[in-house]
Amino acid sequence: MKEKIKFNFLNITRNIFLLAIVSFLNDLSSEMIMPIIPSYLITILGSSKILSGSIMGVIEALSSLFKVLFGYISDKFKKRKLFIMLGYGISTASKALLAFSHFWWDFLGLRALDRIGKGIRTAPRDALIAISTKSNKTGTAFGFHRMLDTFGAILGPLITILFLEHLKNYPLEKVYRILFLISSIPGIIAILVIYFFVKDSQGMVKKTIKNISALRDSNLILFFIVIAIASLGRYSYAFTIWKLQELGYSTLQLIGFYAFFNFIYAFSSYPFGIYSDKIGKKYIIILGFLISTFASLMFSKAKGITTLVIGFILYGFYLAIEDTVPRAYLADIAKNFEKATVIGAYHTIFGIFVFPASLICGWLWQTIGIDYAFLYAAIMSSLAMFLMLFVKK
Repeated sequence: MKEKIKFNFLNITRNIFLLAIVSFLNDLSSEMIMPIIPSYLITILGSSKILSGSIMGVIEALSSLFKVLFGYISDKFKKRKLFIMLGYGISTASKALLAFSHFWWDFLGLRALDRIGKGIRTAPRDALIAISTKSNKTGTAFGFHRMLDTFGAILGPLITILFLEHLKNYPLEKVYRILFLISSIPGIIAILVIYFFVKDSQGMVKKTIKNISALRDSNLILFFIVIAIASLGRYSYAFTIWKLQELGYSTLQLIGFYAFFNFIYAFSSYPFGIYSDKIGKKYIIILGFLISTFASLMFSKAKGITTLVIGFILYGFYLAIEDTVPRAYLADIAKNFEKATVIGAYHTIFGIFVFPASLICGWLWQTIGIDYAFLYAAIMSSLAMFLMLFVKK
């Protein structure tokens, strides 16, 4: 049975609300350090441009490679909460340990551990959201979850700005390392919320993991091809930070732009989720690829504040759609006994192709300029948009 609705004014259940709070706390933790990572990697650890791009690609890809595996395991053992808590625990520990990294390879190892934690938790968490959702409201549920998740991404950089301003007379490397340690505190609180308050899906999953029908559907295969192509053009957020650095913006200004982008991302996720339930998820996904194309073109041409602001607004809209609606689309297709497996397969395909995307963008940046990396991304988004027209509703 579906979980009884507790938040009728939001069309969400208690579990979804609590999981959104968990994601808010975890994203608060993550986003305290995300805007300083590109600078830390190049300025403190001395990594090259192409190596930095490759590292960010590996980090983006690793979590996704584990999502189908742990999605399948979660479906097989009919457990969600255990894997959710384990994943968040690993990620929280890895962030604190960044304070003790001194080389690009130990940095990469710890960031990889953080992404592995994400890979363990994401598919079971998304499946639990789907199972706990009111009928025909998957877009709303995932949109609300993404909105609260991204509120943490707004607050995190703002805390970092205050922290950097307060400790501006201290060596930057020391400040970064203190931030890594402090960032683990919201993550610890998130784990406690999961342990004491989130309810598992026991009794909701009644079938065993046999005959995964959704994964054999030709329409779903075409959708996965679209995701693969789109992922080949999806650059890490770090490229937008590096673009700002090339234009001469300060560290505090970089973080300000990042917080602004997350503000747009947060406040558009929930409305896009709601509209996807009303007018169709396919059309919203196509819109997302169109917005992505224009966002990349803005970044490639940006020389001043106006074009950059437009680029970050569009980039926020794009991620609000593409990090929300495809999962809701898959949650509608998959049966309860295979939801984590199907959603995990989506994340894994994304991960396989997002690594070469950052590698290609890093190579373009180092050889002919960062603007060409954004132009490449625009071409891939356009191709994905065209192919998405042939996916059935």
